[in-house]
Amino acid sequence: MRVGCPKEIKNHEYRVGLTPESARELVTNGHEVWIETNAGMGIGANDAQYTAAGAKIVDGPDPIFADCEMVVKVKEPQAEERGKLRKGQILYTYLHLAPDPEQTADLVKSGVTAIAYETVTGPGGTLPLLKPMSQVAGRMSIQAGATALEKAHGGRGVLIGGVPGVMPAKVAVIGGGVVGFNAAQMAAGLGADVTILDRDPEVLERVGIHFESRAKTRFSNVANLYDSVCEADLVIGAVLIPGAAAPKLVSKAMLKDMQPGAVLVDVAIDQGGCFETSKPTTHAEPTYVIDDIVHYCVANMPGAVARTSTYALNNVTLPHAMRIANAGWQPALKADPHLAEGLNVHDGHVVYEAVATELGYEHVPLEEILK
Repeated sequence: MRVGCPKEIKNHEYRVGLTPESARELVTNGHEVWIETNAGMGIGANDAQYTAAGAKIVDGPDPIFADCEMVVKVKEPQAEERGKLRKGQILYTYLHLAPDPEQTADLVKSGVTAIAYETVTGPGGTLPLLKPMSQVAGRMSIQAGATALEKAHGGRGVLIGGVPGVMPAKVAVIGGGVVGFNAAQMAAGLGADVTILDRDPEVLERVGIHFESRAKTRFSNVANLYDSVCEADLVIGAVLIPGAAAPKLVSKAMLKDMQPGAVLVDVAIDQGGCFETSKPTTHAEPTYVIDDIVHYCVANMPGAVARTSTYALNNVTLPHAMRIANAGWQPALKADPHLAEGLNVHDGHVVYEAVATELGYEHVPLEEILK
């Protein structure tokens, strides 16, 4: 199969879909790999390294979208990229379609076969292709929040860990999954007063055992959520419903009862955000203020630590890319029900039920597509 990897064009997105090492694996298995020139510069991988791995360097994205059977990316295709996609082509990347009707409409119109990293499952309903980026984003959320808390950035002027004789920051983490766990780990490590909220008793038990006295746990009902958010200096939104839009857990009305200069970091922004007042921001302009509350809603947080993120991502995405390239998408999905869960759009149809429900499309069952 001819596999192409274009340079990412989203604002301050420095990751790349294939590392030179991943390109070599595909080439070794008999596939052609086309890499857009300078696609890997954000992770310190130059064209010569890809050439040494057996890949072909092409000038610009057009040859990749025109001639490659599978396109491997990191972020969802931007509008100018979506116009280049075509029927019968495989797109393998993060999509996050539920809060993005324009992208969904363009993918449906193109006829492309779109496999989303974020809905590929693992044993026990895990999301293994989302996990490494959730780990990165969770850890980064505390770094970003700590910076936003500085007075010069509009925050309360509070140091996360405090100093002897001065109380540390109060950090509320909404959601005890991968993002929330990693955020809490970083915040607790810095000496913050951490509270983790979740609705799953098993999650609360697990994080409670792990953190012991270094963090508190609270069941996430309306009253507890309100109290924790209003007391906090920093709130991390770490809620995920696989493939669907995130629930709006912090309302605009609640902002007026929060500490002036407190910070909201919405890690769920790729899925529409879990704060009512959230809107996507970029690394160029990461924050905005509503009712004296600083909002950080960067939609590609891991892109800022591109090298770490790219290698962590390739570790989990490459095995599936190899299966698709070796067998073809349909046999690969038939052989692996976990990979099959990644199919979101195919030949003008929405296959992933949560996306169809959210955006009002007719849902075409996966079984029908794989017949």
